[in-house]
Amino acid sequence: MSDDPANEDLSGKLLIAMPGMGDPRFDRSVIFLCAHSEDGAMGLIVNKPSSGVTFAELLEQLSIDPGMSPREIRVYFGGPVDTGRGFVLHSADYGTNSSTLHVDDSFGMTATLDVLEDISEGRGPDNAILALGYAGWGPGQLEDEIRGNGWLTADASGEIVFDGNDEAKWSAALRTLGIDPVLLSSTAGRA
Repeated sequence: MSDDPANEDLSGKLLIAMPGMGDPRFDRSVIFLCAHSEDGAMGLIVNKPSSGVTFAELLEQLSIDPGMSPREIRVYFGGPVDTGRGFVLHSADYGTNSSTLHVDDSFGMTATLDVLEDISEGRGPDNAILALGYAGWGPGQLEDEIRGNGWLTADASGEIVFDGNDEAKWSAALRTLGIDPVLLSSTAGRA
């Protein structure tokens, strides 16, 4: 294993945006990394709710019957790439052989309609969020951003990813690293 976390496989980890990273789309973002390899990385922002779109409305747009008692799944802005496409990040208790990316022992990601149909029929995962769009990086790009102090990495937990308190996710993720968010500054200092 490398001493440089940017050289590790970060699939299943959280990326925590550092203050002052320069891209307002990612300000105070917490991103769950679904895939990371030498070819690049793909992740979903898990703490920025999508404005004005509900799960029930999406089911209606997709002509999926919401069922007798539809579960309300939170809908997020998953990132700036392919924002018309939906991705369901879910607990590992659900999966189809052909369409689910099994990220690790705790998480899976499915980007096909069958997961939405299963959720509407009560057969879906125990925990799930729906992200519209994703965050993507080309080969070496994420590693450079991590080395440039744009991101911190932390272990992912269902408590952070699926928690309904989106405002607290950034601080909660930092606290898993023993960092008090109040002590982070967006400006560099000189001693």
